[in-house]
Amino acid sequence: MPAKPDPHLRARTPAVAAPDACVLPGMESAEASGDSVQARRTQDVLQAAVAIFSSQGFAAADVQEIADRAGVGKGTVYRRFGSKEGLFLATVEHAKQWMLREVNQAADAACDPLQQMRLGVYAFITFFDEHAEVVELLIQERAHFRGKQPPTFFDPRRKENDKWIALFERLVREGVLRDLPVTHIQEAISRFVFGTMFINYFAGRDKPLAQQCEELFDVLFHGLLAERPQA
Repeated sequence: MPAKPDPHLRARTPAVAAPDACVLPGMESAEASGDSVQARRTQDVLQAAVAIFSSQGFAAADVQEIADRAGVGKGTVYRRFGSKEGLFLATVEHAKQWMLREVNQAADAACDPLQQMRLGVYAFITFFDEHAEVVELLIQERAHFRGKQPPTFFDPRRKENDKWIALFERLVREGVLRDLPVTHIQEAISRFVFGTMFINYFAGRDKPLAQQCEELFDVLFHGLLAERPQA
């Protein structure tokens, strides 16, 4: 239904100088440049953390190695994320936002809501096929943080789900989808795509992704039962 991705840079609103304050030329641009540097460093740390946590596991991963790979000091990592646990959870969130950008960009290429759904699902499965390291992060989050917080990739209450809920509601209104509770539709599609993703990861993929997605949609939209003849 994710070096990539490009960092999101948050521009700080320039401070309004007091009447007797002296704002030197270039001061505001220097402040914005500092924000850009910090954003890039944060992205570098998170990308390094994706690689280290996914390859070594949460318990064995060394924050110093992550810092070295990102080209920053270990203290910088702790000041930004607070702890190794905080860094790991931020890394999983970073991976989810990376995936969402890929999925939403693909879906937004179409206007028809059903085609948006198709493109989004294809982008979702493709993302995990190309980035097995993110699957490892999902598995580790489950292993080390089970019961402590909702799983990052599986929390239906998150605001980024609103886009897809609105799309499902539109398809129901237009009679394309059955008049079912949208939460049921969302859960069914999630189980289809996450199930496909995990099977591909653990058992391997024996057919092209495009064919796999078309077969998934065929079952999802047309079901398993043959049409019964009219009495």
